Amino acid sequence: MRILFTGGSGKAGKHAIAHLVAQGHRVLNLDLVPLDAEGVDNRIADITDAGQVYDVMSSYAGFDELDTGAGVPKFDAVVHFAAVPRILLTSDNECFRVNTLGTYNVIDAAVKFGVRKIVFASSETTYGICFAHGERKPDYLPVDEDHPTVPEDSYAMSKVANEVTARSFQRRSGFDIYGLRINNVIEPHEYAENFPAYIEDPSLRRRNVFAYIDARDLGQMVDRCLAVDGLGYQVFNVANNTHSVALTTSELVDRFFADVPIRSELAEDRSVYSNAKAKALLGFAPRHDWLP
Repeated sequence: MRILFTGGSGKAGKHAIAHLVAQGHRVLNLDLVPLDAEGVDNRIADITDAGQVYDVMSSYAGFDELDTGAGVPKFDAVVHFAAVPRILLTSDNECFRVNTLGTYNVIDAAVKFGVRKIVFASSETTYGICFAHGERKPDYLPVDEDHPTVPEDSYAMSKVANEVTARSFQRRSGFDIYGLRINNVIEPHEYAENFPAYIEDPSLRRRNVFAYIDARDLGQMVDRCLAVDGLGYQVFNVANNTHSVALTTSELVDRFFADVPIRSELAEDRSVYSNAKAKALLGFAPRHDWLP
């Protein structure tokens, strides 16, 4: 596939792009800074500027595409990861502005250019737990895609707004638009760097519902979204199977979620941030794990 990927220079995006390129896809990375990776073309553009987004959406990916003389090829898919990645980086209103306006511009351009597969990064933060003021527990366990999304912070608010935007575009177009509620992204080197502290003090992972997604498995998730057609508008939790702490599920629940209702059976070696929907509808099968 010929793919326009926004935000591919970021922590999550670069691993997703690496996976897509390894699968044989042609990827053009739209970002404010280029990604230095073999097989990846780059275009510097600002997603909050509709003109720039439209220009890149309708442009050549690289010099080689000039040689055919057949005009500019159309993108087969758009993967939209570009965003202010969390709170406490910019002002809150700037975070909300960039993320919501940028997502509108990208999906609007994709739909108007007839790109029938759009995948966008939403977030675990939509559930209102990650960046809550004080402790906020889930309404129930496991946390699935039906859980209420009522956050308190500008980043998560922007992600909820983006989901509404995406759903509206899908209803008008009939295209496939899938949102990924991505949990805390862990790069391979971070297991040795960070996980000893999580084992020592599991409470450090409370705001992430003790879950994580290996960056390499995130790449697989994006590829599965591109491969499966016909689902219309969907949102998917994206997480690995296991917790990011050295506790069984029952130990985790007893210690941190004793008063939280349990809606379905919780296996001892499975995360309470459910990835069951992605497995069932997309064939997502996480392959990486922090456990030895």
